[in-house]
Amino acid sequence: MTERPERGRVAGLDGLRGLAAIYVLLFHSWLLAFRYFPRNTGPAYLTWAMYGRLSVVFFLALSGFSLALSPAGNQWRLGGAARFLRRRAWRILPAYWVALAFSLAVALFIVPATHYGPPNHRSLAVFGLLLQDFVKARTPNGAFWSVAVEVELYLLFPVFLLIRRRLGALVLLAVVTVPVLLAGLAAPHSNPPEGDTGLTWHLAPVFAAGLVAAGVVTASTRLRALPWLWLAAAACAPVLLTIYAKGSYWTGHHYFWIDLAIAPGLTMLILAVATDPTGALTRLLSSRLLAGLGKISYSLYLIHLPILTVLAKKVAPHHVERGPHTYAFLVVAGLPLSLLAAWLLATAFEIPFQRHRSWRALPAAAHRTLAAVAGVHVALLRSLRRPPFRPGFAPASVPDDLPDPQPEGAPARVG
Repeated sequence: MTERPERGRVAGLDGLRGLAAIYVLLFHSWLLAFRYFPRNTGPAYLTWAMYGRLSVVFFLALSGFSLALSPAGNQWRLGGAARFLRRRAWRILPAYWVALAFSLAVALFIVPATHYGPPNHRSLAVFGLLLQDFVKARTPNGAFWSVAVEVELYLLFPVFLLIRRRLGALVLLAVVTVPVLLAGLAAPHSNPPEGDTGLTWHLAPVFAAGLVAAGVVTASTRLRALPWLWLAAAACAPVLLTIYAKGSYWTGHHYFWIDLAIAPGLTMLILAVATDPTGALTRLLSSRLLAGLGKISYSLYLIHLPILTVLAKKVAPHHVERGPHTYAFLVVAGLPLSLLAAWLLATAFEIPFQRHRSWRALPAAAHRTLAAVAGVHVALLRSLRRPPFRPGFAPASVPDDLPDPQPEGAPARVG
């Protein structure tokens, strides 16, 4: 769900982003194939697929880190809150609104997204305005809750940077985290209940941790040289062991604390990649496949769930048994379909808005693209109209030992 930094890119982060998006898809496949989550009603070998919530925590830490990279190199100055928010809206809203329209169409005309029924006008208003974290409404897409959380954190981002610049990293973490911890401890049984709205304020410290970690990239060599990967493993291990020991049902009802506990380890994993651009892990994550996956990860996050829902509820019952067979079907069929849909969505509504920062630039870019496509189309038509090749015969104007003539400056052949 998270985006790359506005200026510059850190090798490997796209790969991490892409893998996290795939894990969310595998988690939603589990939800659609088995019942009674967070109870583990599936086979033991698929237990690992039940914790997709951790990917959202990772996305938010990575979002804070990525967005803070440029300010960290500029004495934690943002360059204008209004400009930042405008650029964020330009970046995330087009793809989100298109995915919302697609999700509404699927939920209204094919299969509802939840057992509460198909979305209605309230759903359109609430989700269109990104108010789903505050106002209850029937959801057209269960993955959209975290987009609203991210937008809320964007609004707080300039304030976080101001605190970081004037008071330091520790004060920022304290200001954001201490109230969350106190509220959690004051809740019944020290465990805030989860409902349909207003559940995610405790994720602000996760975002702030990523923001603070961005300062390591521009810090001293000694700090950057710390064994961040081993530190990340050491920080994550107790949390993962607790999840394993307590089981999915307990974990599903204690995500308030699990999210907070896993955040330091996930943040250090990001640092392990960002501070070691020549390391084996970073090189793997920077491979063409994983980097390309990361570039469409936001679109994949937005659009995969309606596709999986249609496959699970309208197609799979006619071909496979419920349970592991349905899970395998959703992964085998749903993954490539979701990747294709994500690529189309990103190509049309993400990449153009990343490359062109104004409405004036978009039509010109679209015109150039259409002109290029038209040029290729004309070239293909001309090639199809040429006389067919006959063995032993060549036109008198083109000797056999010469290539086809090509005007100077003409584009290379396609394909």
